[in-house]
Amino acid sequence: MAVAESVRRKWEKVRGFALSLPGAAEEFPWGETVAKVNKKVFAFLGVDDGGHPMAVTVKLTDEAAHAHALSSPGAEPAGYGLGRAGWVRIPLQEPGAPAAELLCDWVEESYRTIAPRRLVAELDAG
Repeated sequence: MAVAESVRRKWEKVRGFALSLPGAAEEFPWGETVAKVNKKVFAFLGVDDGGHPMAVTVKLTDEAAHAHALSSPGAEPAGYGLGRAGWVRIPLQEPGAPAAELLCDWVEESYRTIAPRRLVAELDAG
């Protein structure tokens, strides 16, 4: 399954943004790329090897953002029971998928939900 170059660029932009947040680190549990802060995942970035459709999964506790994310083409509550806690999986390859800028906004909201206050303060001060 070939990944369109525009989808890969979008994924790379979102990944780069996630890793630019204070204290963020990239890890590869289960063969999947995740962004963590304080040893807790704030964004699941999936795999970029073309073996699975590319997607971003974030935790959105703001009702409006959560509803907006779920209205994206192909979006769904995250599996493994994470959807009940506000996690949303947003496919990147669907026609009409959100732009990288909006995905980055959602990644930042997820980060703010997971990160310690001191790192959120550092983000706000930056």
